[in-house]
This record gives sequence, structure tokens and C-alpha cells, in this order.
Amino acid sequence: MNYNDAKSWPFVEAKKIADRYKNKPPAKGYVLFETGYGPSGLPHIGTFGEVTRTTMVRNAFHQISDIPTKLFCVSDDMDGLRKVPENLPQQEMLGKYLQKPLTVVPDPFGTHESYGHHMNARLRGFLDSFGFEYEFKSATELYKNGTFDEKLLLALKKYEDIMKIMLPTLGPDRQKTYSPFLPISPKTGNVLYVPMKAINADKGTIVFDDEDGTETELPVTGGNVKLQWKPDFGMRWAALDVDFEMYGKDHLVNGKIYSAICKVLGGNPPVQFNYELFLDEKGEKISKSKGNGISIEQWLTYASPESLSNYMFGKPQTAKKLYFDVIPKNVDEYLTWVKKYNEAADADSPAYHVHGGKVPAPEADISFALLLNLA
Repeated sequence: MNYNDAKSWPFVEAKKIADRYKNKPPAKGYVLFETGYGPSGLPHIGTFGEVTRTTMVRNAFHQISDIPTKLFCVSDDMDGLRKVPENLPQQEMLGKYLQKPLTVVPDPFGTHESYGHHMNARLRGFLDSFGFEYEFKSATELYKNGTFDEKLLLALKKYEDIMKIMLPTLGPDRQKTYSPFLPISPKTGNVLYVPMKAINADKGTIVFDDEDGTETELPVTGGNVKLQWKPDFGMRWAALDVDFEMYGKDHLVNGKIYSAICKVLGGNPPVQFNYELFLDEKGEKISKSKGNGISIEQWLTYASPESLSNYMFGKPQTAKKLYFDVIPKNVDEYLTWVKKYNEAADADSPAYHVHGGKVPAPEADISFALLLNLA
């Protein structure tokens, strides 16, 4: 197969990444794909979709380039707990830890050292169950182990440049108190949304009033401070030298902000791909809190992971309905694509991308629709 002539969207994105290094290979020695995960709740079908689609682009890249690749799945586990998800036990206990970093909040299930560690373990178990190849990264560890130090210190020096990017995106009231830096209170352990009283780029510190009004000075390194989520996005791109990241349509307006901050911090923004959100059968956006649409567990009760990957492959930049009636359709589509691929191999076939190029022989000629009719 001539992969360079392939026109399916994973190959289109893979070629964009290859173009970044047509003159010289990456200094870090590999191309980095990244996905982010907010561990305030359990992994869900959107998590599967993002990692599946990113893996499809990564596999396509392997066919057109001999540069090694890595996939980092980053958990934003240093975020403060803003509200207690209704589907978790020990609601009252969790309510006492609002605004604490997720890796400090106790685990309501009692199986891990913190809420964040529990959710991270769930994420890894979730990804491992589908056989994804990835490296897990904890934001808490990246902030504490020095990985982000260079860019955090540079963010201090470039404080005004970052503020010029962020302030026009905020309302008048928020502009008065906004800071890209969120200190962790030495007294309460809370993630603080407070204005800065001083920025000491030479010392590498910030000065602010703690919750009790005490003027406090903290170094921005060592896990004492994290960044607001938009500056954090761009800083992470620069610090890790990310080459590809996809995100939902709800992030689309922020993509330029992430890229601008990445550039201010000396980075080269990655190739970006935005996907449309899922809708329920009424055409309304699927929400975890509403419980509309279907879950990944419900899909896998009736059909294979490959059929779900087939659903994720098709037209990712078009809004798609996700409800029970799409399951039989995607099972039968998947079976048809596998059969066609075995008759004539095609790098643009959904079956090719579902299986990363290693498409199995068709198993049966019986369709899901036939089984439904018999039932």
C-alpha cells in the first residue's frame, strides 16, 4: 500500500506532524502525542474516543515516518475539587475537601492514598483494558518533580505577556483579580484563586494574601503553585514539547490561547485536531451529570470494542448521535469493512484504523440486524 496517498483523516493529521520534522528530527528523539484527562470523575466514553482517535493518528504516522513516538496520557490531578460528583460515596466527607488538590482529597472508596490516585488508577485500568499503548503522567508529579520548573520560572518573567493574552478573554470583574498562577495555601492546602501582590521573577516567587489575610510569598516551583487551566495547557505543550493533541469543539475557541501561551514560553504549538461533541437521540449534548446518551459499559454489554472504535473513526468533526440505535448499525458497518478489507486492503478503510493495520479475517456472515430480527 502507498500510505502517502492515503486520504483518511488520521493520515491527513499524521502528514501534518511529519511536516514538522521534514528538515530535521525532533531534538527529544521522538514525536509526542498527548491526551489530557480531568480526574474529578470516572473515565467515560469521551475518554475512550480521545485516546482511540489519537492512537489512530499515531498508527498512521508510523506508516509514513520512522521517527519513534510516545503517547502521554496526562491527568490534571492537581486541580482543586470544585464540587462533589453525585455518583460517588461519602458525599459529606468529600464536601469537607472542596478546593483541595485531588491528590490530597481522601479516597471515598478507601482503596488508594487519595481521590486523585483512585481516579488515576481507574483511568489506567480503563485504558489497559482496551490495550492502549501509552505512558501515564500525573500533573501533581510533573509540578513537584521539576519537569515544569523551567517553564514556570519563564512564566514569571513573561507574566505581563501572559496577562495580555488572557485579560481580553475575561469579564471586567474577573480581570481585576485574575492571575495565571494559583498558589496552594501553606495554611489550608486549598488551591487559591487570588490576585498577585508581587511577581519576583529574579527570586522565582509570587506574593499574595492567604485566606486569613496574611501576606505570603511562595516559590512557583516544587509544587507550591499551579497554573490556571488555559495557561497550564499552553505551558504543558511547551514543557513537554507536544507534537499532537486533539480536543473537543468546546475547546476550539481556546486553541489560539493555548498556542499563544506555548509560544510565549518558547514552545512550538502542536498540530491540533478538534472533534465534535456527542448528542443524544433528541440532538442534545450528552452530559455525564444528565446521564443522557449511553455509557461505554452499556455499549460493551451489546457489542465489541471494535464496533465502538468504528463509531469513533467515522466523521469525528461532525456532531453524531450516541444512543442505542447506533450500536447495531456500527457493528454491521464494522463487519462489512473487515470483509471488504480482506478482499482488497485499503489504508483508508475504517477497519484498517480500528485495528492499526492488523485487520483480522472476517468471523461470520451473520449481521447484528439479523440477530435482532430473530430475537
